[in-house]
Amino acid sequence: MRDVLAEWRPVVDEAIEEMLPRDIDADYLTDFFGEATYTYDPPAMQHALADPIWELLDRGGKRWRAILFLIMVEAFGADPEDYLPYATIPEILHNGTIIVDDVEDEARMRRGDPALHHVHGTDVALNAGNAMYFIPLKVIDRNSGDLSPTQRLEAYEMLTHELNRTHLGQGMDICWHNTKEVTVDEPHYFEMCACKTGCLARIVARLAAIVTDRDDDVERAVARYAEDMSVAFQIGDDILDIEHTLDQAGDFGKEFGNDIREGKKTLMVIHAAREAPPEDVARLEEILWADENTEAEILEAIDIMHSVDAVDYARDRAHELAERARDHLDPLDLEPEPEAQLREFTRFVIEREA
Repeated sequence: MRDVLAEWRPVVDEAIEEMLPRDIDADYLTDFFGEATYTYDPPAMQHALADPIWELLDRGGKRWRAILFLIMVEAFGADPEDYLPYATIPEILHNGTIIVDDVEDEARMRRGDPALHHVHGTDVALNAGNAMYFIPLKVIDRNSGDLSPTQRLEAYEMLTHELNRTHLGQGMDICWHNTKEVTVDEPHYFEMCACKTGCLARIVARLAAIVTDRDDDVERAVARYAEDMSVAFQIGDDILDIEHTLDQAGDFGKEFGNDIREGKKTLMVIHAAREAPPEDVARLEEILWADENTEAEILEAIDIMHSVDAVDYARDRAHELAERARDHLDPLDLEPEPEAQLREFTRFVIEREA
């Protein structure tokens, strides 16, 4: 799977650059956004949009959402090269959420460097992140000749629905890590993941089905595949945060003990709160609630989770979700090679090391 990601990533970046060039000029602004009422200021747009967006994109990221879209298109029997512009939609949306999330979480690091709001200022970061929710919608408009009016309407309605649910998930997550006690149960946690992480993956799957004109049953099946896979991905991401904290690897791109510093109520925290002795739960809540944590406190919180096998428990749940994701592909008549890649992807999101 790493080879597939490495092969497609430069192609995806080239498609993103077609939509959002690294260098902004008046011709681009007029072509993309329409005639100015008075006059555009390209240097301001360069500073406020292109520079921060491309700084984040150039720092890394696997572009797996865009590549998963292309694999899915191929699985439906279409040529992925013909649908490259649409692959940029979930990728730009995802990176926009990263910028906004980092401001909301008061994150210090992202992909190995200071988070964008520490580099460009909170105002620029928020504006750029919010713009990335809307810029990719222009893909549907600019490629309208490729889609029927019904397909365009379905695409817009799908994006509106899923993006609204994304913010529901983020709202749940924010509320929980702004509360000291661990009162969240597993169904609420899984719903948060299904919204916050799952909706972007559902966009990938549903968009691939819509632009290739699949029927509703197929769209629903691949959406469920993507949702279950992405929840497994989120659990795997939370496990990685702990594992990379323990070995202090420098290539994960986040701060030491990032989720603990932010007070995140991960599945491992929820499991520990349910299974650990009350005094350990109280101590875990105290560490998660603190404004600042020492490295010793972060390791203490991890020890509490390990004492009840929370990491193994979370990994087992992720594997169950990945298996369920694969089951959603069984009734579909997909092309064999890309279908095998879709199945392999459900394993990759759990077993990856970064």
